[in-house]
Amino acid sequence: MGLMLATWKVGVILRDGGSCRRYLQLLTLSFLIQGSRQTTAHFRTYVENHTRHSDDLSRKQIRIYQLYSRTSGKHVQVLGKKVNANGEDGGKYALLVVETDTFGSHVRIKGKETGHYICMSKRGKILGKVNGKNRECVFVEEVLENNYTALMSAKYKGWYLGFTRKGRPRKGSKTEQNQREVHFMKRLPKDKEEHHKPFKYTTVTKRTRRTRHQRPARA
Repeated sequence: MGLMLATWKVGVILRDGGSCRRYLQLLTLSFLIQGSRQTTAHFRTYVENHTRHSDDLSRKQIRIYQLYSRTSGKHVQVLGKKVNANGEDGGKYALLVVETDTFGSHVRIKGKETGHYICMSKRGKILGKVNGKNRECVFVEEVLENNYTALMSAKYKGWYLGFTRKGRPRKGSKTEQNQREVHFMKRLPKDKEEHHKPFKYTTVTKRTRRTRHQRPARA
């Protein structure tokens, strides 16, 4: 219907001797904008559909890092069924294997040493499970304005992974995004950090040039 109306308007303009070229440009621009809106809507629908369910066909991205707790001052560690935030930097139980679960930022986190996944029960309790395929073992990574990362349960919206000052798990039902208990900092293991140290350089000035020239030559 819209195309027929546009064609009729073009015919009227041609009969009236108006500027047809400018009208066609505006008409083309209008169609492009409508197409762009439809593409954006389709893309949003695609993202929503692919983040609701696990993606078992795509190749999963796997990362290994530590989660530094803002409250306990130590790292999240998986000891099997027990999970706490009392791990030492570089400790074997503090090494976490993070697997991407879907198209978005949904992840599954397990201890590298024990193989248990960090999960959240329907009561908000944090525990480790051998089988991490359950939806309770999926978390959504949220990067906060203070550069910390929060991990919200993908099944129980608004419930976060959190720990007290003593490193004990906090119930998800008692957590919020703005609480320090749910703030974490991603850290690479010690052996990995050595390879990622920033390159140090010295600014060359007149003074450093004189110092270099005054150094005795080596035999």
